[in-house]
Amino acid sequence: DDDGSRRTPARTITPVTMFATTTTTPAALGASARYAPRGGDALARKARAASGARAISVVVRAGGGASDDDEVALLEKALKLAKARKTESAKAPPAAVVGGGSGYSGASFNVKTFNAISPVGLNKFPAGKYAVSGDDKALPGDPMAIMLRSHKLQANEVPPTVRGIVRCGAGTNNIPVKEMSEMGIPVFNTPGANANAVKELVVCSLLLASRGIIEGNRHVNEVINVEEGFDYAKIDKRIEKDKAMFGGREIEGKTLGVIGLGAIGSRVVNAALGLGMNVVGYDPVLSLEAAWRLPGDKMTRAVELDELFEQSDFITIHVPYIKGVTHHLIDANALRKCKPGVHLLNFARGEIVDGAAVKAGYDSGALTGKYVSDFSDPDLMGHPRHIVLPHLGASTEEAEENSASMAADTMMDFLETGTIRNSVNFPTTILPPHKNSSGARLCIVNKNESGALGEITTFLGAQKCNIIQQINTSRDSVAYTVIDLETCPSDPAALQADLAKTCPMVISSRFIGSVFNDELGQPGTFFWVRESQ
Repeated sequence: DDDGSRRTPARTITPVTMFATTTTTPAALGASARYAPRGGDALARKARAASGARAISVVVRAGGGASDDDEVALLEKALKLAKARKTESAKAPPAAVVGGGSGYSGASFNVKTFNAISPVGLNKFPAGKYAVSGDDKALPGDPMAIMLRSHKLQANEVPPTVRGIVRCGAGTNNIPVKEMSEMGIPVFNTPGANANAVKELVVCSLLLASRGIIEGNRHVNEVINVEEGFDYAKIDKRIEKDKAMFGGREIEGKTLGVIGLGAIGSRVVNAALGLGMNVVGYDPVLSLEAAWRLPGDKMTRAVELDELFEQSDFITIHVPYIKGVTHHLIDANALRKCKPGVHLLNFARGEIVDGAAVKAGYDSGALTGKYVSDFSDPDLMGHPRHIVLPHLGASTEEAEENSASMAADTMMDFLETGTIRNSVNFPTTILPPHKNSSGARLCIVNKNESGALGEITTFLGAQKCNIIQQINTSRDSVAYTVIDLETCPSDPAALQADLAKTCPMVISSRFIGSVFNDELGQPGTFFWVRESQ
């Protein structure tokens, strides 16, 4: 009630269901298992009867003659029944399949997980079509995909049956990407899923760098409280007296340099503008999609990185670590072009900033600003101007849910249609369904060498396999081809084995089956991997 003025009299409550729970077996959960309108009770009863499900209802009646003791007794009985159901459920073996029903009755795609993946992402996988577990023994067959967060994946943990790996996060330095490319396995990430979380941490760090917040807190806890003997009255006066030791500067009107204007950088730009800052951005490889997220003439685009160094009061880094490209992007030469009081913010990768050069600047007095990061540095450990945080960039509940959800969608799209999005080692490849396609789709990974595509199409032509559409893309040493055939081959496994013998540049191939009608054949059966031969 809002204010108690319309409270119902205590002894005139009509019969009401306090607990109404149903224990349902996985078989009863199908594509139609969703909230139903009134009148669907008959269908529910039939479903429970068919599956052996048990329904338990406890009705608490509060009539005119009921006592408080009666109501308490009924509630205690309901609680006892609920605890019994929980105990019974805990004894059941863990199921590998998660997610809602799909109505699919074929073999499942098996996904091996490392780390604790958010249930929001795991529940994206339809039950039946997918089996998902961190335990190999719980899967009905060998894994076809790997889903992970921070686990340091080793090449020997990836069996030949695995055709794709997805990380719930942006960085992939915990995955042996080069080895996966050689094995014909695309590695996916989830760019932008944690963008807002990182942006908020950058905004926080602008204030940490400019206002002496952490230093002031440390002074209260480690100096004032101790010296004043934890006497509140003395501490209260001392806190007011010592505030002059931690004077700072406001960020409004200051200039923020943003290196990298992708999903995170563009959000930082808009947040900084909202705080009244001037913004200079630099990104030599800005995509069209990223450009649309920028605020146009409200910010300045630097043509050369030196322009950003010279103008900025704060510099924040949002570029990937690429050895030989972004390694020590902020070095001694760059720091000499910066303002003496520049503050550095690094929530990208530790190796992008040369810690030794920063320390040398601090020691000589050439640099007086702070360096805030969520990476430690061997040259700056314990330095008072280096504010080090745990690796908190994506450590929010929302970011983990977004990353897991995006990872699941990306992997399902790849396994079911061969589509590649957000891969760090394979080219983006999207082939929409052909209106006259039977759905027979063949996905081929091969070495990016001259003549490979010709060999593949010539072979298929010789086998009387009519190609109605195809797409061929490449990235570095890997080429990827998706082909839609007019009809389904009678023996997909034999077709792929013969293709590999005829075309030695083929690394792996995968026959998906009727992609767009959920007729997936036997997922994992119709594929060929040279490494496993």
